[in-house]
Amino acid sequence: MLKSTDRILTTHTGSLPRPRPLVDLFARRSRGEAIDEAELERQIDAATKWVVPKQIGAGIDIPNNGEQPRESFFLYAQRRMSGFGGKGTRSGPQDVARYPRFQELRARFMQGQQAVSSFDVPKGVGEVRYLDPGAVEKECGDFRRVLSAAAPNCQEAFITAPSPGIIASAVPNEHYDTPRAYIGALAEALRVEYEAIVRNGFLLQIDCPDLALERHVSYAQRPVSEFVGFVEMVIEAINHAIRNVPRDRVRLHVCWGNYEGPHDLDVPLADILKPILQANVGAFVLPFANPRHAHEYRLLGQGALAEDQLLVAGVIDTTTNFVEHPQVVADRLERVADALGDPSRVLAGTDCGFDTSAGMGRVAEDIVWAKLAALTEGAKLASKRLF
Repeated sequence: MLKSTDRILTTHTGSLPRPRPLVDLFARRSRGEAIDEAELERQIDAATKWVVPKQIGAGIDIPNNGEQPRESFFLYAQRRMSGFGGKGTRSGPQDVARYPRFQELRARFMQGQQAVSSFDVPKGVGEVRYLDPGAVEKECGDFRRVLSAAAPNCQEAFITAPSPGIIASAVPNEHYDTPRAYIGALAEALRVEYEAIVRNGFLLQIDCPDLALERHVSYAQRPVSEFVGFVEMVIEAINHAIRNVPRDRVRLHVCWGNYEGPHDLDVPLADILKPILQANVGAFVLPFANPRHAHEYRLLGQGALAEDQLLVAGVIDTTTNFVEHPQVVADRLERVADALGDPSRVLAGTDCGFDTSAGMGRVAEDIVWAKLAALTEGAKLASKRLF
């Protein structure tokens, strides 16, 4: 995993805007409509060829495929695994439920929008198994082909995969006797993806919003100790699933939900940091542009991370159309580097993805690239002082 040896390197957290024709196909398929699968593949290929040069043009050092082949950062798994069917229900965040006027505003904004909803979930109705390793192999191969053509000098790139905990939290289980058994089965199935991504020469980023978000969703009415127990259980399952993957090829992303909202019920990072740091990974990706959590970078000081672990600091907000000033970005990076005590272990990133479910992103596509360019400029400013 690349370190920021002489300057702060830039990356992001995964999903990027998808072209409208691709969003339309994903949205129609998610509603159960028949679509032309060959046309879907053509649109995915065209979108990947578009999104990779856009990242390079914005100055991103460690890019990905923008999750263009997937309708959602976790819902795509139902098409690669057995055990899912029917229609499940997914609870909403309790911070939003406390503000009815805000709920009305959100509903008006969403009305008539063509998008894939992360709340339109199946159920877990049978044994979870990974069905066809060819799916992830194709995604890796297609990305490698596009990356080699668009950025032949790119030294490192990543591909995301979901945590078993976010699937278990969002997709209700009707098959396994216990949550531990369900999460364990999901982790073993996801191991196929985890290992394939690294085997194909990419960094693996495991997306784990469940490790913070679920406190104010499925654990909202339960003691925080029970939620911490859930976090411990998921980290144990992840460690087992990546047992064959070198630690320095994995980064773990944790967030409190990629949506604009009050977030005043978010669990403090201090309550969950200890079990999260038990993950056997080479880097953590954490949101520090988020107004509820911008101060929590301080917790990463005083040896919180192991000497060989890096921190991808979220310094760009992915839920607003403000374009951060590069000096603001630089200030955030400098504070994180000062807390960590070693700027070479800090990378500049975003709080979350920009379009975690196709069409659901709240940041305009042209502003996304402006934000990533500001990330690059801010990293340059910080590098002048830090190095």
